Amino acid sequence: MAVGRIGRGLMAPLIAVNLVVHLIMLGLAGWSLDKYINGEQNHPHLGGNPSTSFMLIFALIAGVVGACSMLYGWMHLRIWRTDSLAAASSSAIIAQAIVALAFGFVCKEIILGGHRGKRLQTLEAMIAISLLSQLMYLVLLHAGMFKSRYRSGGIAMGHHPRTTGTTTVI
Repeated sequence: MAVGRIGRGLMAPLIAVNLVVHLIMLGLAGWSLDKYINGEQNHPHLGGNPSTSFMLIFALIAGVVGACSMLYGWMHLRIWRTDSLAAASSSAIIAQAIVALAFGFVCKEIILGGHRGKRLQTLEAMIAISLLSQLMYLVLLHAGMFKSRYRSGGIAMGHHPRTTGTTTVI
């Protein structure tokens, strides 16, 4: 029972930090992709190599999906029920997978080398931070499942899975 309280208490600041990181990722990826599409790869803050375009696209997608995942997480934090946990955890897992793909392109971009500007390096750092903080968010989100309130099986209707046919409305 203490695990659920600890997870819930730490979740609000982590959701806020994750949301800010995803919004920064969106801004940096959007700016960089705009410059990249306009053919300004020689911009002093951009640079890059052949994997840059893929990394920018996946960073943009990861920023959008991650920000939406944090909104689901905020709603779950406010409601704190099994049905909101399902929505928050499924969107967080999808966001984690997309951020992991973007992080793979970050690793490829670093391996290929070449000139990478300051904003591109900042975007790479934000993707790495997002990967780790999203993982911590997933751990805290699933730590709440060990709270006895989640074991009831009902969706705030008072239904207990071991009783037969009786449902009480609260």
